[in-house]
Amino acid sequence: MSFVPTDPLGLDELLSPEDLAIRDTVRGWAADRVLPQIADWYERGELPGIRELARELGGIGALGMSLQGYGCAGASAVQYGLACLELEAADSGIRSLVSVQGSLAMYAIHRYGSEEQKQRWLPGMAAGELIGCFGLTEPDVGSDPAAMRTYAKRDGTDWVLNGRKMWITNGSVAAVAVVWAQTDEGIRGFAVPTESAGFSAPEIKHKWSLRASVTSELVMDDVRLPADAVLPGVTGLKGPLGCLSHARYGIIWGSMGAARASFEAALDYARTREQFGKPIGGFQLTQAKLADMALELHKGILLAHHLGRRMDAGTLRPEQISFGKLNNVREAIDICRTARTILGANGISLEYPVMRHATNLESVLTYEGTVEMHQLVLGKALTGLDAFR
Repeated sequence: MSFVPTDPLGLDELLSPEDLAIRDTVRGWAADRVLPQIADWYERGELPGIRELARELGGIGALGMSLQGYGCAGASAVQYGLACLELEAADSGIRSLVSVQGSLAMYAIHRYGSEEQKQRWLPGMAAGELIGCFGLTEPDVGSDPAAMRTYAKRDGTDWVLNGRKMWITNGSVAAVAVVWAQTDEGIRGFAVPTESAGFSAPEIKHKWSLRASVTSELVMDDVRLPADAVLPGVTGLKGPLGCLSHARYGIIWGSMGAARASFEAALDYARTREQFGKPIGGFQLTQAKLADMALELHKGILLAHHLGRRMDAGTLRPEQISFGKLNNVREAIDICRTARTILGANGISLEYPVMRHATNLESVLTYEGTVEMHQLVLGKALTGLDAFR
């Protein structure tokens, strides 16, 4: 067999025909609906037509795709990962839309919600008719969710919710917000209809990363909820942390999509851009950069495959998810930065995807667990000693 520069390890051979069909469907959708316009959306700092995009994503089964029932595709973890890779190869903001919808909001309802809550929300969310968001991060709390200040108090049979959440993807367009709050019983999750009185979700502007994404603040001012708004299946931090593990898994794959797009842009540029009378890809230093980028890219994809197989087998541990998220996002940023050097000044132009992916990955590096948090998760697992406090 001949050597394939875009698949040097032959990783496609690990995939079934169904895996490849799902990957190619998502890749084709992204090529048709995102890539022709993403640079303009990014430059303008908006994601126009997000509801139509959500319906289209629902139409190809990309929303909550690894969940079973309620209109969800019931895909494998590897298939979901492949979808994340293809979406983030287009833009991290598009993958974030899908991750927050499926791996956070839908997953929380599917895993911890009542049957009534599942029937009310999940079919519409799977179809993209309803958009969801996930409210955990707070302005002054960040990596210490146990210190959250959002609070829900019982008032008769109702709950009254007060607080603020920050950096919430999909918040301003969501029909339902899964909000985590302190209660007298411990941390609980609530499925909050965003039309509720006292709920608002102003959009956050002036971002220099994830610009083609709706990012919002959630404000809850005496939001009164019925008793059946609480997610009955969990109390405590294990609820939101379980959701974050599912979403972090998608990031392990998605970050490699951003890296792949940047690597392929650099490879194509190196073959055609001439300097000193020949393509720059013919110089030793450029080839060394391309070789190192290819190594880290495909090692990262192989790691994602391995973790996906473990998730499908039910043996994937949270520490292993931290291993993947820490490695792959960090290496993806380095690949983007190296690709930028190959493109030279053109590397900062939105005519190429490299700088857009690099700036997006600065957010992906931080959200759903900073580098330091994942280092400490692994440090504790390796030593048996807790260095978080």
